[in-house]
Amino acid sequence: MSNIVTHLPGFQDSIHDAQRTFRALLDANARPGTPYWITAEMSVPLGLTPACGAACLTLLDLDVVVWLQPTFTDQVRAWLLFHTGCRFTQYSEEADFALIQDLAALPELSIFNWGTGEKPEASTTLLVQVENLEMGQPVMLTGPGILDQRAMSNDKPLRVYAPTLPVHFWDFWMQNHQAYPQGIDVFLFTENAVMGLPRTAQPEVYYDS
Repeated sequence: MSNIVTHLPGFQDSIHDAQRTFRALLDANARPGTPYWITAEMSVPLGLTPACGAACLTLLDLDVVVWLQPTFTDQVRAWLLFHTGCRFTQYSEEADFALIQDLAALPELSIFNWGTGEKPEASTTLLVQVENLEMGQPVMLTGPGILDQRAMSNDKPLRVYAPTLPVHFWDFWMQNHQAYPQGIDVFLFTENAVMGLPRTAQPEVYYDS
């Protein structure tokens, strides 16, 4: 394991950084479509955003099985192993969490574990890095945690958001939503922010005419 990678520090203030990051993740999951800042200061290996890295240090531990998209470098794997002790799998359906750097490179999201009728909570949670939360396809979300409707679009005056996601993602997401209570949950990360997309969120996509 590279000393350069393992010497990259994790949280500067492990207790308070983890608490603040966990609070942001909880809020993002409870209020789909709303971005929350992750303020932990840390050094991460190339290819991993600070926000996603903070989430990893908060959520992953010795009992967690992780699927790491092959586009990530070996340095990212080494850093996660050193700081969290998590276990890795090459089989996506075995993963508790999946780290995704390039969503468009995945042929399907149905390759992950959707849980079962008896244990829907056993599904995979996706930690997805995106370019930004403002320049993607406008989407309207409805469901728990959303007052009336929350528009995810780049309409600045309304302060609404649209993460940069491949268009086919929303086709999958409708199937995922309809499978409730089974299905996967997603966190979207930029450099310093997170947006939650739980399986309960129902999308309506506004395609360009």
